[in-house]
Amino acid sequence: MARVTKRSPIGVFDSGLGGLTVFKVLARRMPEESLIYFGDTAHVPYGSKSPEAIARFSSEVAKFLAGRGIKLLVVACNTSSAWALPAIRKAVKVPVVGVIDPGARAALGVSRGGRIGIIGTEATVKSEAYVKAIKNLRKGAKTVSAACPLFVPLVEEGWWSGDVVETVARKYAGPLKSARVDTLILGCTHYPFLKPVLARVMGSKVRLIDSAEETARETENVLCGLGLRAPRGGKGRREMWASDAPERFARLAGRMLGAKVKKVRLHHFD
Repeated sequence: MARVTKRSPIGVFDSGLGGLTVFKVLARRMPEESLIYFGDTAHVPYGSKSPEAIARFSSEVAKFLAGRGIKLLVVACNTSSAWALPAIRKAVKVPVVGVIDPGARAALGVSRGGRIGIIGTEATVKSEAYVKAIKNLRKGAKTVSAACPLFVPLVEEGWWSGDVVETVARKYAGPLKSARVDTLILGCTHYPFLKPVLARVMGSKVRLIDSAEETARETENVLCGLGLRAPRGGKGRREMWASDAPERFARLAGRMLGAKVKKVRLHHFD
């Protein structure tokens, strides 16, 4: 932390493009903060990998971003947040913010009856990280989880709507609808791109929760607590990296962010 200053950048990473949902909210909430994003596109999706592989990939990305001089790391990946936070915190000496706890708080904040559904990758669901976080905050809450392994590849391909996506969503939604959940946590940062489809499938009475807003709020609170919030009124720089196919990453990232992404740099891990 010795060389870190208020103007040092925030690092954000995900297995692919999904963490751009968090990146976008951070940029809007704190425009004066510089942001460096890393999409580990060579290893996407993390959700089908072993816990050991997830921890290894996540730690490698974290160390790369730490080497870029970041002052804080946002793990904008539910799978990494569920399985790899201890390994990441051991690998780097900067504060680390995950997405699980912010998402659980947001869900409990809007749930009417405490019946909360959770969708995520196979690894995230298997970890029960959201279930544990919710139970720690409200012991009487009821949870139902469903793994949705096809969603990440669909989003990474730019398939966010249409008959195929809706058919898959309806199949995954079955147990959640049967359990009559009133709130649904989108437990993967890719899933907000499927919000319109998921809203139709689940119905208007079910609140959809993605952790981007709450994660950005927690990031700001941590920075303020450490005295590392960038001076207001400026304009931070934006830097993007991928571990594979940077041109494709730039094209889809532009669609996700609603603005052209001019350059995505490539970094391979040995």
